[in-house]
Amino acid sequence: MTSPADVETAVANAHRHSWALVLAATARVARDLDLTEECVQEAYAAALASWARDGIPSNPEAWLTTTAKRRAMDALRREQTFRSKLPLLVEPEETRDEMVVAEPAALVPEDVVPDERLRLIFMCCHPALAQEAQVALTLRLVCGLTTADIARAFLISEPTMAARMTRAKKKISATGIPFRVPGAAELPDRLRAVLGVIHVLFSSGHIAPSGASLVRTDLVEQSLRLTRMLRELMPDEREVRGLLALVLVTDARRATRVDADGRLLRLEDQDRSLWDRSAMAEAHDLIVDGLRGGRPGRYVLQAAIASLYAEAPSYDQTDWPQIVALYDELLSVWRSPVVALNRTVAVAMVSGPEQALEEVAELEKDSHLARYHYLPAIKADLLHRLGRPEEASIAYRQALELAGNDTERVFLAERLAGLNAR
Repeated sequence: MTSPADVETAVANAHRHSWALVLAATARVARDLDLTEECVQEAYAAALASWARDGIPSNPEAWLTTTAKRRAMDALRREQTFRSKLPLLVEPEETRDEMVVAEPAALVPEDVVPDERLRLIFMCCHPALAQEAQVALTLRLVCGLTTADIARAFLISEPTMAARMTRAKKKISATGIPFRVPGAAELPDRLRAVLGVIHVLFSSGHIAPSGASLVRTDLVEQSLRLTRMLRELMPDEREVRGLLALVLVTDARRATRVDADGRLLRLEDQDRSLWDRSAMAEAHDLIVDGLRGGRPGRYVLQAAIASLYAEAPSYDQTDWPQIVALYDELLSVWRSPVVALNRTVAVAMVSGPEQALEEVAELEKDSHLARYHYLPAIKADLLHRLGRPEEASIAYRQALELAGNDTERVFLAERLAGLNAR
């Protein structure tokens, strides 16, 4: 028999790398989000017992997919039997939820979106749902992020996020939102949410919301792959090019973001000679292209800001006034308190930490940032630079209470200890 530890590791790896693909394959059989998720979860649970008894299969993904699809077909057969035997207790066929009864012949050909994972993202991003619900539900079902990590990305509590996803599922079931591949003409209406899904997925990989490692490489590489495929699918969309540029130029620094001991390195302390210059060059060309032909969108502008940081010879030689100007333009198209907070870092370099601290104080009034650990972390750094160590210590403790990533927590603790040692 295989050891329990080996089985648990194999199941965990399969969950991390294959969840979305197993889910997508099962969804084509179940045609119902709740049933799909239930069957996939049951397949992973069954793997713990079966693999311990029979050994870990050579292709875990195929085993899980087969098991989940069989459970879905069994559930549908049971439902069909129930409906045939108790016709008076169910609603008429013509009012049935299309997500369950849709026949394959009635579906749009799947070659409209050829990739299985991207296809499922487009399926879940149905415009009948609020965009936040589309993004959150897709991140949970397709990308396998935990509800807690999704809640952190949206700066809300885990129970609130769980309730929102439950409401979205109920709306899908109650209104009969069709669970099918959208046609080519429907893709633009879903693009904004799809871009949001991939952006949050990348952000959750670039800095993991929880856990020991700063980076979740699997999420970063998954988001890069999805963005490249999205560009092939919709090459004329400027915001698709913008998101690809943002992912490329941000991830170009991956190798230098922690030191040999796994400690976080600030941007000014990173070895720029080790950054991925080919990725930065590709991003630069995409940004230049995206800035042409009208007002740029949020992803093009975010990529332009990240590129200015990356292309500067050193941190001190960064074009800070231009970054502030780009943040102002970004805020005009995307009124995000997180963007406003990030802008204060550049403001401190242009107008001094006191001006930046005044802007941070205003942002503290925004309830959306109450759970965002970067607000007290930035505040602490500004207070430290202004020679106010007692207040900086309080802010660092607040940041420590809110931070979920262990690498960031160690960094914040070291900064706090440095203040207390003086």
